[in-house]
Amino acid sequence: MSSENVTVPVQRLPLRSDEKRTLPDRLLSVFAEVRSGEGIGALLLAANVFLLLESYYILKTVREALILSEGGAEIKTYSAAAQAALLLLIIPAYSVLAAKINREKLITFVTVFFASHLVLFYLAGKAGFHVGVLFFLWVGVFNVFVISQFWGFANDLYSKEQGSRLLPIVGVGSSLGAWLGSLYAGRLFPIMGTYGLMLAAGALLLLCVVVNRLVGRFPGAFSKDSQAVGKEPLGREGALRLILNSRYLFWIAMLMMVVNVVNTTGEFILGKLVVENADRLIASGAAPLAQKAEIIGAFYGSFFSWVNLAGMLLQLFVVSRIFKYIGVRGALFIMPLVSLTSYGMVALLPVLGLVRVAKVMENGTDYSIQNTARQALFLPTSREAKYKAKAAIDSFFWRAGDLLAAAVVFIGVQLGFGVQNYATVNLVFALVWIAIVAVIAREHKKLSPVT
Repeated sequence: MSSENVTVPVQRLPLRSDEKRTLPDRLLSVFAEVRSGEGIGALLLAANVFLLLESYYILKTVREALILSEGGAEIKTYSAAAQAALLLLIIPAYSVLAAKINREKLITFVTVFFASHLVLFYLAGKAGFHVGVLFFLWVGVFNVFVISQFWGFANDLYSKEQGSRLLPIVGVGSSLGAWLGSLYAGRLFPIMGTYGLMLAAGALLLLCVVVNRLVGRFPGAFSKDSQAVGKEPLGREGALRLILNSRYLFWIAMLMMVVNVVNTTGEFILGKLVVENADRLIASGAAPLAQKAEIIGAFYGSFFSWVNLAGMLLQLFVVSRIFKYIGVRGALFIMPLVSLTSYGMVALLPVLGLVRVAKVMENGTDYSIQNTARQALFLPTSREAKYKAKAAIDSFFWRAGDLLAAAVVFIGVQLGFGVQNYATVNLVFALVWIAIVAVIAREHKKLSPVT
């Protein structure tokens, strides 16, 4: 694997007087350094990813309702393997399509393609067909693929210097969309029903196409050559070849796998303790057996609220400042250090309250600092890497992490692991994570020596 040797020139936009700054520029400057004319572009991209994440979290609620009512919880154990197999077919097809049409047509086609599936699911469900398993697999592919394409688009529009300043603002749209999508999905479920929510999510995806077209109306908000290059199709090199031929991309792929292993194993630890806590309450007579699901649901409702709040506050007020003072490379080290500290504490004291705090810290950091830094890694790469390689990394290699995490849990069950053992395993993976980040940081510096 050879490292990419192309140095991308940094396009520095001149600072302009406050008199020339628009209202969006001024408002967004509270959260990050926004220069004249850039605010409207950042707002449109934030609106785009807001709609995408809102759509996904609505569909995620529908997915859970369908799979648990039709197939049962066991199907989740096997979904990662099936999704990874599907992605091995979809990624090459996407690479071929991207080599034939330009950026705007590619994004429009893919988004409408997935939106049309929701109409088909709606019609099949209304006709009485059981679509739970197929829909579960479809959501897993849709989630990682379409959102990855959006971030590739954002990276394609911004220069490295712009992206380092403005991607944290775009990430606010992602956080808001996830929060409001999960909030309103539960409230709309009794009103619209399972299949009605599918159509609502499909409508949000079509709105994404409209917003995407609006982005093209403000070329001055982005790097000066982004519109010209967007009219050209991508090169013909496939996604996996791009990853294997680049030391930088290869280690980003490995990073995605390790991050997912740590996160999924941490979720398993939390879930195990939550169930044990519910069982203790029932055994002590403090709650009847019939309330077990309610106890678990109440815990997770509160837990997700704290995670979303932490992620939102970090995205609004911390991420842009971290990027400004320690850069993308420095930001990459924050989450593994948080995980190392968290699981170190859990390994010493495996109680639910501590694990809850640790997971709020970890997930909040993941959804804000880690996510934005991970997206910004593709700023100094080629356009082919931004779309093709990124789609493969965010989909196939992420799902491969699911498989590895499942293997960790399976082996742990066979060996009789307790919470402390799993926490120790995550400590080891966190150390591997830090080592991988160190390699990525070195390669990133080669690609962008001027920071």
